[in-house]
Amino acid sequence: MSEQDIELYDRVQKQDKEALGLLYERYEKLLFSFAYRITKRRELSEEIVQEVFIKIWTKPGIYDRSKGKFSSWLLTVTRNTGIDQLRKKNENTYEIEDRDALQRDESSIEEQVEWKEDGRQLRKAMTYLADEQQEIVELFYFKGLSQQKISEKIKIPLGTVKGRLRLALKHLRKNLETAEQGRDL
Repeated sequence: MSEQDIELYDRVQKQDKEALGLLYERYEKLLFSFAYRITKRRELSEEIVQEVFIKIWTKPGIYDRSKGKFSSWLLTVTRNTGIDQLRKKNENTYEIEDRDALQRDESSIEEQVEWKEDGRQLRKAMTYLADEQQEIVELFYFKGLSQQKISEKIKIPLGTVKGRLRLALKHLRKNLETAEQGRDL
């Protein structure tokens, strides 16, 4: 979390509307595009972004700095809010089998995404993955499907899904670290 984000978040906790507006301006596009990847619906994605900022405003102290970067936390809240909204509307209900494992893996990816907030580097890094790895990462992280559902959807064993996902994450981390150090992928 940048120093400016820390200052703005602290001000929001004291009910400073201007600070909330500045955070909104800074993160709205990122959160909208992330929500849109989940819902594929503009109006619902806009609602999700609004709900995330309402949570920030109405629940002071909801963000814990010791648990990671602010932008990573915002992406996680957006993802969870999006899945919750889809469940409420009985659309594309997702089953998440191991939330703790998902959060660990998800936060690792999001921490890498955060350094390039619009996600372009992640998409570029994903192009270096094998097609079957790209498909699994897309279904798991951006569509919210469980590993079991992915196995059923693409008709491969669950163990293969888990192995491909682990390998894909390893390659993504390596590719993103390379890009972060200023070297071309």
